[in-house]
Amino acid sequence: MTTHLTVRDRGHELSGVVREGESWAAAATRTCASLTHDPVPLDLSGEVKRFSIDHDTTVTVRAMSRGDLPDVVRWRQAAHVKKWWISDGEPTEERVLAQYLPDIDGRTPTRMWVVEINGRSVGFVQDYRLSDYPEFAVLTPDPAAIGVDYAIGEPTWVGRGFGVRVLWAWMLRARHRFPDATAYFAAPDHRNEPSLRVLDKAGFQRGIWFDEALADGTTGTVVGCTLDVRRVLA
Repeated sequence: MTTHLTVRDRGHELSGVVREGESWAAAATRTCASLTHDPVPLDLSGEVKRFSIDHDTTVTVRAMSRGDLPDVVRWRQAAHVKKWWISDGEPTEERVLAQYLPDIDGRTPTRMWVVEINGRSVGFVQDYRLSDYPEFAVLTPDPAAIGVDYAIGEPTWVGRGFGVRVLWAWMLRARHRFPDATAYFAAPDHRNEPSLRVLDKAGFQRGIWFDEALADGTTGTVVGCTLDVRRVLA
């Protein structure tokens, strides 16, 4: 089956196809080879994979430092984030600092990243090898996958279509950090349709549903979503 794609640039669309053994990202880059900007995904969930060229907006991720913790506390306490991160408990300043300081200092397998849009810090990403957390690894189809969680913390940047760009920026960096990884894995709450749709558009495939323990002793149902690194990124 032939996979088709389009790359949108300032009102124009370039059409292309994915060659045998070629990733979607490589095909998009080849399709717009005459342009100076790299394509970024708009929607990779349909039959036609849609990319775009953005001349005005830069989305990057950088390593989180202790100086970012006041922002992280504020983001975790924002209503739109708190609703879906309740499994980590009430986001008091003390709890958030206790949770993230070991990660920032490199004392756990989890690494923390700050999302920047045109140089402004707007959210965070955390990643880890699932095999470093056996209780998670047994629930996934690929225990060697790289787990990822993310949030746009600034309310004014939510709902503006940046979720896919955030994941893409992280994925490009993760590709170099974990060159042996063949899958990325995320597991949002089954009711969090906006997050699930972002994962769809970034190239993840929805899979198994499973329950995870919450801080209050109850359980929540999440949807395992997996990205095939070789197919999407190469």
